[in-house]
Amino acid sequence: MRLIIDTDTAGDDAFSILLALKAPQVTLEAITICNGNVDFLQQAENALYTLEVAGAGGKVPVYLGCPRPMLRKPVDATEFFGEDGMSDAGFPKARQRPEPDHAVDRIIDLVMSNPGEIEIIAQAPLTNIAAAYVKEPRIAQALKHLWVMGGTDNALGNTTPASEFNFYCDPEAAKIVVNAGFALTLSTWTLTMTSGLLPDPALRRIEAMDTALSRFFLRISQAPFKRTAMRYGRPLSTHPDSLTCACAIDPSVMLEAADCLVDVETQGELTRAYSSVCTPLTPAEAEIDKLWYADPPNARVIRRADTDRFAEMLIAALAD
Repeated sequence: MRLIIDTDTAGDDAFSILLALKAPQVTLEAITICNGNVDFLQQAENALYTLEVAGAGGKVPVYLGCPRPMLRKPVDATEFFGEDGMSDAGFPKARQRPEPDHAVDRIIDLVMSNPGEIEIIAQAPLTNIAAAYVKEPRIAQALKHLWVMGGTDNALGNTTPASEFNFYCDPEAAKIVVNAGFALTLSTWTLTMTSGLLPDPALRRIEAMDTALSRFFLRISQAPFKRTAMRYGRPLSTHPDSLTCACAIDPSVMLEAADCLVDVETQGELTRAYSSVCTPLTPAEAEIDKLWYADPPNARVIRRADTDRFAEMLIAALAD
């Protein structure tokens, strides 16, 4: 698997990178940085440090992408991840530095030079992916697969009742991407809350491992633990990005999925970035009902994942 991870590196984004690095069947071609969780340049530092602590410093290029959403004012999640995105751990700068090329150009170059071979995990707002598509629309067909962490599946969001953070940051970009014609799998916040919460026994195992990477995991999880305790009444280990990565690198983690018609709200005030997910009508129904959802599906939506299998993959990635 030849993979690009497009990320706004903070918290669980780092664990997704670790999963990809540790998977023997994966070649991580590049990490691209998008606006999102925390200060843009700090996100790059977090990705670079994650590579270094995993022993991959200098081995995977990191490219800076779009520092702002397409139309909106930037939104961040420092209240969840801490000012540095890593629970204010104060990690030192890594020796590796970002590459001079723009992430959007590098995404286009890699995909168009290797048609049908590259996959992308988009675990940030979709600004970089949308900009790459607008600049070179042929990437929608040249990309082997696009794995998107974003949106909800007709359920509560984590930023507003109607929306998930990545889509909320740049709903225009999300709307462009889901309608661009990519071979697309959507991993939603709804899936995270049903299948992407690390079970307490797995968390206890990580605490007992005492490896460099398990200590890294625990250190950068402290702010999310505190924030989820405030929001949900107990600390939760939430893994939207690393669960998406686990599904991409090991499809057996996906237990249930459906081909759906997905679109994103960009006009509503209360429903900004709401992701409409519906099962398309049958051909017979479509003949009767000419509404928009009679269109063919544009995304596979993961409905259920193997939490125990995911937990084992994450624990293995933290082992050394």
